[in-house]
Order: sequence, then C-alpha cells, then structure tokens
Amino acid sequence: MAKLKKKEKNVKKNIKPIKTEKADEAKNFKVSKKTPQVLRGFKDILPGEQRYWDLLYAKVANLTTDYGFERIDLPLLEETSLFIRSVGKETDIVDKEMFSFVDRGNENVSLRPEATAQIARAYINHGMFNLPQPVKLYYLGPMFRYDRPQSGRYRQFYQFGVEVLGDKQPVLDAQIIIMAYNFLTSIGLPVNVQVNSIGCNNCRKEYKVQLVNFYKSQKHDLCEDCKERLPKNPLRLLDCKEEKCSAIKEDAPQIVDFLCDECKSHFMKVLEFLEELEIPYSLNSQLVRGLDYYTKTVFEIWPQAEQAALDKQPEPGAEDKKAQIALAGGGRYDNLVEILGGRPTPAVGFSIGLERVILKIKELNLAVPEKEKRDIFVAQLGESAKRKAMKLYETLRSEGFKVAECFAKDGLKNQLEVANKLGVKYTLILGQKELSEGTILLRDMDAGSQETLNFNKVVKDIKKRLEV
Repeated sequence: MAKLKKKEKNVKKNIKPIKTEKADEAKNFKVSKKTPQVLRGFKDILPGEQRYWDLLYAKVANLTTDYGFERIDLPLLEETSLFIRSVGKETDIVDKEMFSFVDRGNENVSLRPEATAQIARAYINHGMFNLPQPVKLYYLGPMFRYDRPQSGRYRQFYQFGVEVLGDKQPVLDAQIIIMAYNFLTSIGLPVNVQVNSIGCNNCRKEYKVQLVNFYKSQKHDLCEDCKERLPKNPLRLLDCKEEKCSAIKEDAPQIVDFLCDECKSHFMKVLEFLEELEIPYSLNSQLVRGLDYYTKTVFEIWPQAEQAALDKQPEPGAEDKKAQIALAGGGRYDNLVEILGGRPTPAVGFSIGLERVILKIKELNLAVPEKEKRDIFVAQLGESAKRKAMKLYETLRSEGFKVAECFAKDGLKNQLEVANKLGVKYTLILGQKELSEGTILLRDMDAGSQETLNFNKVVKDIKKRLEV
C-alpha cells in the first residue's frame, strides 16, 4: 500500500499543465471596465416577455401530446463534421454562419446551428432503429448562427421542431405539414403553406444538368455567391435572395417537370392529403430550402397577409422579405441517416422559429394570456408576525392556493399596494394584536370590507370562500 501511494505521488508530480496559445491569450486578456452589454445578435428575455414564451411552450406540449411525439434534449455542442456532412459544405450555414472553434482537446466543435442533424446522429448512436418504427421525436431549445442580426433573426434563436424517422409514407409528410399549420393557426396566425418537391438523387441528375445550362447562359448577371455555387450545388441558386438572381430564376426550369414516377406519385399523395383536410397551400416551384439533406417534399409556412402583399406588389428586395417571413419550414430527408453512417432510414420533419412567431403575434396584436392571478396576499406587521405569516404562506401554498406576498416590505400600506397591483381577491393581515389574540384579518380587496377570523381555522375558511 505504501509503494502504491508513493507511485501515485510521483505520477501526480510529473503531470504538467498543458499550455496552449489560446490559454496564453486568455491569461493576457485585459478585462474592460465598461458596463457589460449583451452581445450583438443576442438578447435577454425579460419577465415581461415570458407570457409569449409560456403560450408557445404550452402549445408545443399540447400539440406533441396530441400527435404522440416524445421529447428529446440534445447537446448545444457537437463535432463540426456532423453539420458539414449533413447540412452541406456549400450551404451558407456551414460556409458563413456556424460558431465553430477548436477546443482544449484539439477537437473542432460547433454550437448547433440546427437540430435535424443531431436527431439523425442520436437515432444512430442509441440504436433507435430497434424501436417500433416510425420514431416520433420533438425538440425545443436554442440554436446558434453567426447571421446578420435583423428583425426576427438573432444569433441565438429558439426552435421547436418535430422529426419522424423510419417510414417513407407520404401521409407522414402531410401530417407534419398539418402539425406545423395547426400550431400556428391555434395561436391565431392566418398562414399559407408553400410546398414543392425536389425529387430524389436519381431524378435530380437530369434537372441539375438543365439548371446548370440555363444559369450558364446568365452567368454574367449572377451574384458572386451564385457564380461559386453553380458548379458545386446548382439547386442553391433557386434559394438566392439577391434581387438580380431572383429575377433570373423566374425563367429557370422547374424541378417538378423532371420528377421520376415514384417522386411524382409521392408528391401527389401529399397534396391529396392536404386537400382532404382543406389545408390552404400554394405550389412553389422555386422552393428548395437551403440544406443539402432534403429530398422529395419541402415546405415553408408564410403569414397570409404578407404573402398576398408581396405577390401583388413586387418591389426591390421582395424575395429577401419573403425569406424573413417564413415562420416554419421542413421536409423529407431520406438519405441523412445513411450519410452519417446508419442504415437507410427515411425521415421527415419541420422546425419553427419561435422569435418570428412572437414577432408576428405582436404585429397582429393577438390575445396572449396574462400571468396567472393570485387569489390571496399574506401581509404582516412586526418581526414575530412576519415569522408566523411566512409559515402560513407555506401552508396555504401546499394546500393548493395561489398565494402572493412581499415580506421584504414592513408597512401595511406598501403591502396593500402590491396586493392591489396583483389583483388578489383577499388579503390576510397578521399583526402583533392578531398574533396575541390568535386571530387574523381578512380583507376583501374588491369590497374594501374587513373581518376577523380564527387563525387556526383560516385555511378551512378560505377554502370555503374560494371553493378550492
């Protein structure tokens, strides 16, 4: 045992801290004495904003329960290669927008810019192919993209999304579109579904040839990004929001004309389901989404009013505005799990940007539930009464009452002002006199009347009055 301890001591003695360039930079970093400000593209969600988030979280819980989805929570940090392999090296997300860095273990990692790639990775890692198929998952949380901050778009933003893995039936495409539609309309947002099919790898080959030939004849008028994309990923040119590129793509060949029989049949069945349920949709031949993993069905959901205005009166930058108004988007990605090393697994899903939804709720001045009101306020006068009042507060809370207090204030007037602001029905007042007599005052805040109750029977009395 003595030899073992000596050996352990020697090992610890020989361990030296690893010095890195980054560590030296951190050591020499000069701390600013200025008042700290939130980083550009990030924001604090203050208490006054929480009612909007509470509404959306409640809608998520109801929707996913109704459709039988289970929650999965995923890491904020992943290997950078996961997103390069899945989202696509030539996409704006990977090329320009990821928060990527080399960590102290010399691993190249990134804050997640989206969650679908993570879902596919988790499906493989945890052997979910052994579960009854399809596997239905949903997620809710922050994503990170080093994007240009603008209205409704932040560098840290929140997404709710659903993914269905393990089945290729077109009814699932229709169902996730319906889910996204129902989520937005349940809030009161009038929306329209934009839908397209980008086919499979086989039927896209001829289309890409025709698309490249078309754009080659227009190459001198393309933006610099599109000139670079043309030989690498020509479909991305249909997703470009530059004004001059948007004008060119109006005459570009449409992918629906090149769909193979299987892809065409799949797409028609999706549309038939949408029509059966009377979901308003528009065929959008230029909709391709910006990520490489999509196959067959792709869709976005736009607010109806803004879409109508943009369609009626085109103006410079209109395409860019359309890009910003998309509240939800998604589609099928049948090859992603296999690309990441799993077995062939068809899948489909969507994501919804919660900040954009909240922005639209505010623009339309839609009703949002206020914070739940309290029924009882507990007020006190004096140290002894304060201790007793705190105990009463905990008793009432454990009995299921909606209780409020402001034990930090001593004056009764100040406490009653707080009670009034909270809109409570009753205030219980405990002072030194009541403490010595074993009583407590009950004040009806609406009527302004007051009566004395037996302290030991106050819980029973309040239950009767509130019918709890």
